[in-house]
Order: sequence, then C-alpha cells, then structure tokens
Amino acid sequence: MIVVDDIHKQFGGFHAVDGASLSIEPGAITGLIGPNGAGKTTLFNVIAGVLQPTSGRVTMDGEDITGLPPHTLFHKGLLRTFQIAHEFSSMSCRENLMMVPGDQSGETLWNTWFGRKRIADEERALAAKADEVLEFLTIEHLSDHKAGQVSGGQKKLLELGRTMMVDAKIVFLDEVGAGVNRTLLNTIGDAILRLNKERNYTFVVIEHDMDFIGKICDPVICMAEGKVLAEGTLDEIKANEQVIEAYLGTGLKNKDKVGA
Repeated sequence: MIVVDDIHKQFGGFHAVDGASLSIEPGAITGLIGPNGAGKTTLFNVIAGVLQPTSGRVTMDGEDITGLPPHTLFHKGLLRTFQIAHEFSSMSCRENLMMVPGDQSGETLWNTWFGRKRIADEERALAAKADEVLEFLTIEHLSDHKAGQVSGGQKKLLELGRTMMVDAKIVFLDEVGAGVNRTLLNTIGDAILRLNKERNYTFVVIEHDMDFIGKICDPVICMAEGKVLAEGTLDEIKANEQVIEAYLGTGLKNKDKVGA
C-alpha cells in the first residue's frame, strides 16, 4: 500500500532521515521501533505530508504522494495521530468526532441560511455515527464529557475514533501508548486489532512498549540513525545484532533487553 523509496530529510546539516526505504503491505499492522532519535516520527511526518522530504519518493497504491499536504492525503484515506492528543478540549467527545468528516453542509454560509434542514439531517447522522464509534471503543459513557477533561488514555482512544469517522485506508499511530496505563493500552490494542480484522484497516504503529508491539504487530521494522536496520517478526528483530547494537551499544549477550 505504501512504498517509501530512499527518503532523506535534513534540518540544516542534520540528517533526521537518511535514505530510509520500506514497504507497508495492505491489511497489515506494522510496528516501527527504534531508539530515541532514530527518525521514526520524522519519517511519519514526511509520509503524512507534514514535512517535505529533502529527496526521495513515497507512493500509495502506486500513486506518487510525495509532499502532498495532509488534507489531500486525508481525502485519500491516509490519516495519522500524534504522540500528544490534539483534541478540541472545550467540546464534548461526541462533538470532537462529529468535526472530522469534511465538506459538511454547515461549512458554507449559503447553507446556514437556506439549507438548515440539510444541516440538521447531517448532524443527526454524524451524532449517530459518533455514538457508534464511542461504543465500539467502549467509551460511550464519555460522549457528553468535555474532551479536555478525560484521561490521556481516553484521549488516545478518541484519536483512534476520529479515524473511524471517515473511510480510512491506512492509519499511522505515533506512540499510542505514551502516558497510557496498562488497562487502557490493552483496550486500545484490542480496538486496533478489531479495526484491522473487521474493517480491514492497515496500521503503522510507532511504539516503545515491546509487549504492545508483540501483541498487535507483524511485521516489525527497526530504524536507527535515520535508516532502516531490519524487518521481520519481533523475535527476529530482538535477535538481530545490528538492532541490539543500536539500542544498547553492546553485543548479543544483552539481546533480551531490546525494547526494555
């Protein structure tokens, strides 16, 4: 679905991504791991159009999407979430979800005067869909709570819910487990697996929690110093000496500590 070909991203003289190439298969949940500063989030930002690459190419379903802005990629079904949730804090969780679909009738001045019935019908349909999403994520009890007042883990579930309000093809999740307790992280993992199996979502997940990666991801790709080091199952990655060196700067004797 996604092919990244020799992507470079420089900030001045610093190579954040230094010739990274990888492929994301449709229907997979791919884990992207690596030590801090490996270039994982920068690569996400290049793929998702947040950053322009210095050089290289990204294709989606065979189409060159290199450098396309996020709103264009959104309409193509490529979405991403962020390590820090970006909710509308003063709006309810339901309203946060209702905001997601584009081209709503209420966005034009003409319709606010002459298309009120159409707007009302759309809002009822969006509210019903938002409630369905909240129920799927097991946070329907938060529908009327202000999004800024729910926990960090619940905000991450809400971020995931936003991707369900449109026809997402591939979703990039950046450190979905950051600051999330184990119970909610399991809930998030279960939701990702259900979306993958029941709705054929393709996911790419940046995460430092190796238990979480092992539960939901296959394959796993490891980056270090802006490059792709290895790809395979989590067990294969843990046994790869280059990966161990990247994480610990030591030899195979410490291989069980990868991702600790």
